[in-house]
Amino acid sequence: MKKIINPEKKEWPKILERPTQTLEDIESTVMKIFKEVKADGDKVLRKYTRQFDGVDLSDLLVKPDEFIEAEAQVPAGLKQAIQMAKTNIEKFHKAQKTSKIELETTPGVLCWQEKRPIQKVGLYIPGGTAPLFSTILMLAVPANIAGCSELILCTPPGKNGKINPAILYTARLCGITKLFKVGGIQAIAGMTFGTESISKVYKIFGPGNQFVTVAKQIATKFAVAIDMPAGPSELLVVADDSANASFVASDLLSQAEHGTDSQVILVSTSKKLMKQVEAELQKQIIKLPRVDIAKKAIENSKLIFVESDEIAIDLINEYGPEHFIVCCKDEEYYIRNVVNAGSVFLGNFTPESAGDYASGTNHTLPTNGYAKQYSGVNLDSFTKSITFQRISETGMRNIGKTIEIMAEAEGLQAHKNAVSLRLNSLKQLID
Repeated sequence: MKKIINPEKKEWPKILERPTQTLEDIESTVMKIFKEVKADGDKVLRKYTRQFDGVDLSDLLVKPDEFIEAEAQVPAGLKQAIQMAKTNIEKFHKAQKTSKIELETTPGVLCWQEKRPIQKVGLYIPGGTAPLFSTILMLAVPANIAGCSELILCTPPGKNGKINPAILYTARLCGITKLFKVGGIQAIAGMTFGTESISKVYKIFGPGNQFVTVAKQIATKFAVAIDMPAGPSELLVVADDSANASFVASDLLSQAEHGTDSQVILVSTSKKLMKQVEAELQKQIIKLPRVDIAKKAIENSKLIFVESDEIAIDLINEYGPEHFIVCCKDEEYYIRNVVNAGSVFLGNFTPESAGDYASGTNHTLPTNGYAKQYSGVNLDSFTKSITFQRISETGMRNIGKTIEIMAEAEGLQAHKNAVSLRLNSLKQLID
């Protein structure tokens, strides 16, 4: 990791750059595949599955017997762990339900808001070097609680043409039956346009690599919403002398092992701790099965020393981390002052891994600085708010003149007439 001591504020943007390609670098590739999928559907999905995943599939849909076979292959202990995680995620997301908001803004003018589920949603689950079955829980559980009527799940197959058993088991546990063996850009395109096999959806959820992230952004040009731009994983830890160096190092490595384009950052007010963390990183990284991936990610990462908590929080809010761990004496200061973060983890015994799997919060979070304007996935991500209003005769008398004046000032006479006719009819009734 690159060590940086007391960087000047003008240097922060350069220091905090992500190791990602720009949209322009990837967009042409994405658009090419999108156009092909729109024109030729499943045929193109199979072509790119051969090209990128190394397998030739005659059928993209996972069959019922594949779910049954997978369930038998998942160890009992893992099944129990998945079920416990599902229970906690359900508890936390059910608690996010809100009741109807109803208000009489003016006597006779009743306004209210109700939430409705997004009917058709697409879930993208990365495969590749790490089959993220936990992401199914993070997406399908709130989708079911929200009442979404159709869930489409896409995930890349292995070279044997099969899906990881844990992914199939978790999907079935969450009630998903429409699961397709297709990944990457082509999966996002398939859910955007619809194909012979895959239904067109209204909103696409799920993390992925830089190509998937750009594909999701391109999907918005074709009347499909997305949860957020969620690309390579990232973590920022802020720590002082109260932190446990081995814990901090383990947290940094837990994100570094996601992929070579992941980024981890330690911000500290203690040079002593930084030195201890460096030593722990060297000790722990060589024991990881994904050591090569972690080492490449660590090359993109930083150790940053600053003089005070005040400077630290300013730098952190400038970065806008996806995951933010606080291991400091004055953690309340960071709770009060953090404004840009996807999810925050407090104290020495709150690893980011807990949020990734089983504490109950959602791990589908904004990356690449998008925490400055996006929330992580939550129950509301799967719903829409619809407003209603009912105006009585009394209400029209109370609000009508206001509408007439405003409509006339904007030069919209038909708007004014729609109110004037009603007011005149009420006046005639009185007369």
